Amino acid sequence: MKLPIIAITMGDPASIGPEISLKAFKHEELFEKCHPFIVGDVSVLEYVMKKIPELKLNLNPIQKVSEAKFEFGSMDVLDMKMIDINNLKFGQVSAMAGDAAYKYVTTVIDLAMNKDVDATVTNALNKEAMNLAGHHFAGHTEIYATRTGTKNYTMMLAHENLRVVHVSTHVSLRRATELVKKDRVLEVIEIANKAMKQLGIPEPKIGVAGLNPHSSENGLFGDEEEKEIIPAINVAKDEGINVTGPVPPDTVFPKAAGGWFDIVVAMYHDQGHIPIKLIGFKYDQKTKTWGNVSGVNITLGLPIIRTSVDHGTAFDQVLTGKANDISLLNSIDYATKLAVNK
Repeated sequence: MKLPIIAITMGDPASIGPEISLKAFKHEELFEKCHPFIVGDVSVLEYVMKKIPELKLNLNPIQKVSEAKFEFGSMDVLDMKMIDINNLKFGQVSAMAGDAAYKYVTTVIDLAMNKDVDATVTNALNKEAMNLAGHHFAGHTEIYATRTGTKNYTMMLAHENLRVVHVSTHVSLRRATELVKKDRVLEVIEIANKAMKQLGIPEPKIGVAGLNPHSSENGLFGDEEEKEIIPAINVAKDEGINVTGPVPPDTVFPKAAGGWFDIVVAMYHDQGHIPIKLIGFKYDQKTKTWGNVSGVNITLGLPIIRTSVDHGTAFDQVLTGKANDISLLNSIDYATKLAVNK
């Protein structure tokens, strides 16, 4: 079977992105399931390898996908030449790094839209750095939506058998409450159902979280459930979707982690992010390091496949050799599955 071609951004050049990219390419099994390559700067990767010798790989600079070798022991890099390595300050916010990170992203989007690659994976960028460079976006999701002309999309987070999609993400909590509308809730339920089928689950079980404590307790703590969420659920049921809710927010996630649901529809950013990161991020107090930083961010509803690490730029860990590549490997794995089942 032809292996899918996966374009992976290097992320902010001053971040842990270059390091975890090199670490991921050290896994031979990566090349057994896909054809991965990096979109970034060779000069940055060379510098990181000098500082962390155990990450040494043969770098193969390319200018187009057809030049890639996809061989274990080497890393194909679409060399953007965006960085002056002598002026790059690792672990710090800069417009130069923000501009590079943004253009790595737009490049992989264009490659996917032109069908030169089967899926895209993004390392973390720094929103402050990107905005300093004049690219005013809240994050990756908004870049992808704008670049692809997509209006109906949502963010999905996944860690093992716990998956979450969001009615809203990068808005204030006050605005998030205002965005809980029947049509949007129904749209996200439908997107979630389609995504689960694409991941190989033929009859997905979907749990919908309430917005208010105890899902409003029959209107005692708010009326969004009665006016917006329940009507959306009823329409979804009429469409044949196996959906339950609104389930109280403080119980829907333990139920999903226990196998009651294949995916949860969360009403806003933190409602969905906190449970995923609670189980996916593990900090070792003794060693003062993150022993596990796993989880995948997937943008659903796009005409192309996009998955991402579910962590930030971690400037405090840059060039320490301690950055964890689990989330990146999981992201590549999800991108591969989605590409194969598309």
